Amino acid sequence: MLHEDPVDLQFNQAGYLFLASEPVAHIMESNYSTQRSAGAKVSLLSPAQLKQKFPWINTEGVALASYGLENEGWFDPWTLLNAFRKKAISMGVIQCCGEVTDFKYTTNRVLSTDGDVMDLRRIRYVKVQMPNSLEYQLVECAIVVNAAGAFSARLVEKLGIGSGPKDSVAGVPLPIEPRKRYVYVVHCPDGPGLDTPFLIDYSGVYFRREGLGGNYIAGASPEEGEEPDTSNLEVDHQFFEEKIWPHLAARVPAFEKLKVTSSWAGFYDYNTFDQNGIIGMHPLINNMYFATGFSGHGLQHSPAVGRSVAELILDGNFTTLNLSGLGFQRVLAREPMLERNIV
Repeated sequence: MLHEDPVDLQFNQAGYLFLASEPVAHIMESNYSTQRSAGAKVSLLSPAQLKQKFPWINTEGVALASYGLENEGWFDPWTLLNAFRKKAISMGVIQCCGEVTDFKYTTNRVLSTDGDVMDLRRIRYVKVQMPNSLEYQLVECAIVVNAAGAFSARLVEKLGIGSGPKDSVAGVPLPIEPRKRYVYVVHCPDGPGLDTPFLIDYSGVYFRREGLGGNYIAGASPEEGEEPDTSNLEVDHQFFEEKIWPHLAARVPAFEKLKVTSSWAGFYDYNTFDQNGIIGMHPLINNMYFATGFSGHGLQHSPAVGRSVAELILDGNFTTLNLSGLGFQRVLAREPMLERNIV
């Protein structure tokens, strides 16, 4: 998009504010050291410092807080997505919308270095169901990038991955499934003002300002044993009443008086193995690249992931950032890459 103005992503540089209770304060200190060593401008605040900076916060139960000082905040994801799409089309990409329903692939039986027999797949055609039509197209391809988010595993299953013997590579499924999450828009005229950061409470509840006029968005992830039904995108308003509002009101007393004005639900591409992305190739599919499993952090990671997958395709390896630790191999080796104190 030459000679066009830069895209306005509506970036709000208000920072992230993580709150930690006493039992997990040491984890926040460790994360702070890692972030500072990588050049991130973050600071640690005591409860007294936190109250001084944000008088509207109730600091009860807070042992430590981490606050982003520079280049941190939020922006409009739809604008970013459309900017990427428009740029790609300007460089010759042809966009075709449809649902991938199957693959046609060839199989080559080989011996692994351990002497095991493996069936290597190579995708030749992708079967695409066209919108509002019973017709489909077979799209010939040399390379496939699986960035199907919450439904990435369904595509891999069509290649026989996850259905082989349990002790084989083919028997290990792609550990990604849809997890439904709710976002609630609330109105509170007397709530925190323009300096409001993206606040993540140690309870797991979060909120941030949404535009002007006392509007905010809030949410939380349910407990592991209370995951909602993923067969629909209906919003559970009782979840807000019972699991979110009490924590909001306890942390920000002004939120005792608020009104939910709208809400929506969507899917995380949740990696049940370690909640981190899976990038690169599967050992049994020699022309499919993964870019999936980001468990709610895909927007943040998308520029780096897009570049890294492009490098794998064009150069055969990572050149800008070494993201090999996020490959499928860690799933096979049962070596999770876990993070702490994330939302």
